[in-house]
Amino acid sequence: MKRRTVLSLEQALALPAATLRFAQLGWRVIRIEPTPQDRELPGDPNRHIGSLVADEDRRSYFIAPNVGKEAIALNLKTAAGRALLLRLIKEINVDIFCCNTLPGRYRDLGIDYATLRGAKPDLIWAGISAMGPEYPDVPGYDPALQAMAGFMELTGSSPGPPTLSGVPVIDLKAGDEVFANVCLALAERAETGAGREIHVSMLQAAASWLITTLPLIDFDCDTWEITRCGNEHRKFIPTNAYPARDGFIYLAIGNDLQWERLTRIPRLSSIARDNRRTNSGRMADRQGCYRDIGAVTASCTVAELAAELAAAKIAHAAINTIPQVRDLPALRPKLTRTRTPGGKIIHMQPMATDIDGAQTTLGFAPRYAEHTRAILAEIGIADGEYADLLRDGIVYG
Repeated sequence: MKRRTVLSLEQALALPAATLRFAQLGWRVIRIEPTPQDRELPGDPNRHIGSLVADEDRRSYFIAPNVGKEAIALNLKTAAGRALLLRLIKEINVDIFCCNTLPGRYRDLGIDYATLRGAKPDLIWAGISAMGPEYPDVPGYDPALQAMAGFMELTGSSPGPPTLSGVPVIDLKAGDEVFANVCLALAERAETGAGREIHVSMLQAAASWLITTLPLIDFDCDTWEITRCGNEHRKFIPTNAYPARDGFIYLAIGNDLQWERLTRIPRLSSIARDNRRTNSGRMADRQGCYRDIGAVTASCTVAELAAELAAAKIAHAAINTIPQVRDLPALRPKLTRTRTPGGKIIHMQPMATDIDGAQTTLGFAPRYAEHTRAILAEIGIADGEYADLLRDGIVYG
């Protein structure tokens, strides 16, 4: 796989998560951050969130999405900074430029597609924003988008309050859309030689996941089908979480044959009813199904239930803690890793899929502006010119 160069004006999580996937492919990823501003902590605000790991600008929330990258600080509010950006794109042969700045700022910062393609006509440009360039001044944060896109309406127990997902799913979905669309654009460029402009709307990307709920409106669905329903599945009954003596177990039934196998388990034979033979019958009696199954499982341990469900080839899972997930035999060997400056190995999330030659051990997340001097030297900026850029606030290093 050809090594590409990605230049990314990034902060927060959505875009860093996308460019991390490029770093895992072994591509060069250079993140741009603004030069220091008065009364603000320097760089990406996420640098300063969480527990101290290496130094003040590399705290725990920042590390995992930013391993394997380089970092420069550039003042794009100045004409000289914008000119330097164009020079970088051309002279280090940038393949992909990414940003997650408000679209209303693209032209002022000189990062709009029309401007940057002037430096490199085959440039692939990708931007993430809350609602796309048609809504240029709307900020995009995952919790607000979870509310706007209906995710909170669908999450939690009824009649409980709307609830956030435990994972920033919209940030990560938007990042995955950048990754996928950039890969598509690279394939197209190999055929046509042309670059491409990609806009990812967090709202639209999130709404694309409403495949099991939004279309139901035109099928005259009941209200309960498109609102919160706790841990139950809205369509496949009795898929739900059930209590055990020492925790909870999740049980998934996908068809009537699986239901029949479930009822053949001796301790669960009492849940069988003629009216429950079909999913539609179980739907009509879903609360009764949940009640009867829960009465049985509550007297068993998770291990006992898991053994019997496995023997019956019924999909199930214990409700794992995050430390338990990390130690699952199917995941533990696939965890990505980095090493702190002090030498401690940090285990991180696995790659989404196994890819031959991918980087599963990556360099530690960069300090703020750590590579400014080295990268500018690549494009021929000598010590004297660099000193002038520092003095004038065009760069920071």
